[in-house]
Amino acid sequence: MLMRISQSGCNQGIMQRYNEKIEEEMKIFFKSLNEKDKRRYAAVEALKLGRGGQVYIEEVLGCDRNTIAKGIRELESGEVAQDEGTRIRREGGGRKRAEDVDGSIEVDFLNLLAGYTAGDPMNESVKWTNLSPNAIVQRLNEKRDRPVGLGAIRRLLQKHKYSRRQIVKKNDEGSGSSQ
Repeated sequence: MLMRISQSGCNQGIMQRYNEKIEEEMKIFFKSLNEKDKRRYAAVEALKLGRGGQVYIEEVLGCDRNTIAKGIRELESGEVAQDEGTRIRREGGGRKRAEDVDGSIEVDFLNLLAGYTAGDPMNESVKWTNLSPNAIVQRLNEKRDRPVGLGAIRRLLQKHKYSRRQIVKKNDEGSGSSQ
């Protein structure tokens, strides 16, 4: 169990605010931390200040009161010592990729590129398109109800092993002047 830090800086139960220079240094340091360390640092500061410390630290550091409360719970439970992993967030969190959620993106992508694909007749694994990723996004978004982003298109191009080739016209007539 975490022992509460003494409130020696308090005058008859009234919390003493830090001076502006210290507040600025705290903000700079706070911004350099990862999210777990931010939560714990805010909790330690709030505990040092005692009554009213959470509200004050919320104001100074710009973090949510619930974040500070979660940090206090982590400190009190001893969860700090058990943290040896390198991950900050749980695996699988965050927004899922558009192409994983909506399978029709890949179908629409392949249908669009069918008319813009060329390749090596001797090696079927070598194929390319003359459309840029931006052009593919634009053409797909004209046909679809839900927009597709550039990142999804780049991942699909890589997945299907497309490379970008610009069509080059050759001038067989030579470079001489016309007569």
